Amino acid sequence: MRIVGGRHRGRTIEAPAGDRIRPTKDRARESLFNILGHGRFAPGGVSLLQGARVLDAFCGTGALGLEALSRGAAHATFLDIDAAALRVARGNAAKLGEQSHAEFITADAKRPPRATTACNLVLLDPPYGEGLAAPTLAALDAAGWIASGAICVLEASAAEDIAPPAGFTHVDERRYGKTKFVILEKA
Repeated sequence: MRIVGGRHRGRTIEAPAGDRIRPTKDRARESLFNILGHGRFAPGGVSLLQGARVLDAFCGTGALGLEALSRGAAHATFLDIDAAALRVARGNAAKLGEQSHAEFITADAKRPPRATTACNLVLLDPPYGEGLAAPTLAALDAAGWIASGAICVLEASAAEDIAPPAGFTHVDERRYGKTKFVILEKA
């Protein structure tokens, strides 16, 4: 795996052996971050990523949050219940020199701890096919993780249907092979 854009472009990051963690493919990640950086999601055409506070929930390797940091995000919080996955994400952040811009929390995203600061970009990559995306987003919102007007990206299997939870509006959806990104905005 590698970072596909920004100041860390081309640098490799680690993924644990086996199939327990399913990292987002490089090309799908590149497409998503091009949409977030050059799309219609920031006022005045400025990249949504510049100065963003990011939550990478079900973070696994940390690839999504690290990609955001590489492209100008100010801070990323990495949240995962799997301590081994969080160790990989922490190691990847250290390899890129991003420790001072990152926080790592071992917790269940479906029952998150109370947030100290709301994020304006939420990246949510739950296990496919378990219907976790919308209920987890609602739980994160209730715990104060999601700022008003935040953009939330839910990664899912292309076959999954995701209905936005109350307080969120569907603004875009993109498919890349077996993966889709559902992009929502918090009212």
